[in-house]
Amino acid sequence: METTQTQTIVDYARWTDRLLADKSVYQQASPYPHIMFDDFLETWAADKALEVFPKVKDEGWIHYVHVNEKKHGLNKLDLIPSFIRTVIDELNSKEFIDYLEELTGIKGLLPDDTFEGGGIHQSERGGYLNVHADFTVHPHRRNWRRRVNVLVYLNKDWDESYGGDLELWDRKMTACEHKIAPLFNRVVVFNTDEDSYHGLPDPLKCPEGNSRKSIALYYFTEETEAPRKRATNYRARPTDGAKSALIWADKQAIAAYNWVKGTLGINDDFASKVLNVLGGKKKK
Repeated sequence: METTQTQTIVDYARWTDRLLADKSVYQQASPYPHIMFDDFLETWAADKALEVFPKVKDEGWIHYVHVNEKKHGLNKLDLIPSFIRTVIDELNSKEFIDYLEELTGIKGLLPDDTFEGGGIHQSERGGYLNVHADFTVHPHRRNWRRRVNVLVYLNKDWDESYGGDLELWDRKMTACEHKIAPLFNRVVVFNTDEDSYHGLPDPLKCPEGNSRKSIALYYFTEETEAPRKRATNYRARPTDGAKSALIWADKQAIAAYNWVKGTLGINDDFASKVLNVLGGKKKK
């Protein structure tokens, strides 16, 4: 896809040339299928997306603030800057999904045009997201099974001391197998299964006024029979000690809310308020 400037956002010729090797890496990766790409978007596009990335205090942000996470999300298309919408459209296009199906080996992938839990994300100093496996079924489409995550990082000059690495944990939650720094124009693709545990559990140490920014897109397959439905499954690390009980209790509350959300068709605006109450915190 091209913008009105006739500039390419994703150079498919470049990425398909190496697809045979990349899909082997992806599908054989441990602890579950995943891959990381640097400079995935064309440089001008990544630069522009960062330039227009909105601040947390701008209108429309959902504030996920509770025991298991402290981050902010924006999934209302009319409030997402138009150029970032163009990037999202590219990553939801048939051409990109054809590429993604070949990379992952999963056919019939569908983009989520409601961006449930996705869109753009931002975490400020002190932000975190405990290790978890994602919700398994689309909240409002009962036969849609969640299959693949695509994360585009937009963090220039991100210092190692800031933290914020994406951690990929083994399926038994005994150890972190990989850490991926959220560097500028780095893309991470991974299967999201019932036990594909990941997160950024340690609070960010970036300077005040800085933040960890990303575009988060999720892809589904439509199943003939309704798949097993489970809310986000937060898990304690072996070193979390007494905190483990809080992680478990908060997970139960989130699961109860997600049942209500799916049953009543509640959206994430309401979720933001509920999660803040559950966590006993006010949004920033």
